[in-house]
Amino acid sequence: MWQRSYDGEPILYLIPTPIGNMEDMTFRSVRILGEVDVIFSEDTRVTQNLLNYYKIKKKLISLHDHNEDLVKEQVLDYLINGKMVALVTDRGTPIISDPGYKTVKYVSEKGFRVVGLPGACAFIPALIVSGIAPQPFTFYGFLDSKVEKKKKELEKLKFVSNSIIFYEAPHRILKTMQLILEIFGDRDVSLSREISKKFESVYRGKISMLIPTLKDIKGEFVIVVSGFQELLEDDSDLDVVGQVDFYIENGMSTMDAIKLVSKERGMKKNDVYSLYHRGESA
Repeated sequence: MWQRSYDGEPILYLIPTPIGNMEDMTFRSVRILGEVDVIFSEDTRVTQNLLNYYKIKKKLISLHDHNEDLVKEQVLDYLINGKMVALVTDRGTPIISDPGYKTVKYVSEKGFRVVGLPGACAFIPALIVSGIAPQPFTFYGFLDSKVEKKKKELEKLKFVSNSIIFYEAPHRILKTMQLILEIFGDRDVSLSREISKKFESVYRGKISMLIPTLKDIKGEFVIVVSGFQELLEDDSDLDVVGQVDFYIENGMSTMDAIKLVSKERGMKKNDVYSLYHRGESA
């Protein structure tokens, strides 16, 4: 799709908002909120509190998961009429486990410029204080609220070697952690709670160690779990047969374990297969 000239053209700004502490706004974000013609907001009441704090008066229009298919047309109309537009969500960076994706895709395909500003995002501070390998990582966001679907999601993630990041609500944190323990095994984990707020806290340790502490704890959580590969690093002296057995013991089928070992060691799959079934070492 063709892209409009940036000079003097209307822009859709994606502006991060505080996840707790009202001071976590950049100077640029505050300035642009004061300059745009209209702000599309996940919850206008939450955004109005932010605007009041910074003494900004702007027109607010609601844009959330349930109305985005319709409201994205309004966003486009403002841009077509040469207006500067901002999109914010209740907390953090738009589109990261929040509305906005459909709107950005739609207006960018129509040729309008979209600018994403850096700013508050819960999973970044949670990752950097976790004490768990910071890269590569997989940001997953919220797991499904239904237990059976959540189990299926976790099963698909079980053998991901990256550190994995989840968001979770306070009323589901205990059950979610129990399911992660059941499916992933007892890995290293970090739980960041109420990031940037008065009672911000971080809990680190093995999953089994932290679960008993969660019964009476309230607040929004970011979960950072060590990847599957980190389990193997503790047994780095394993031979081919031992490595295949390790993966099988952690839930892989024999053939999937053989495929993974052949990939990791740069060996032919048939060679690993032969070694494993002969019980030989390498």
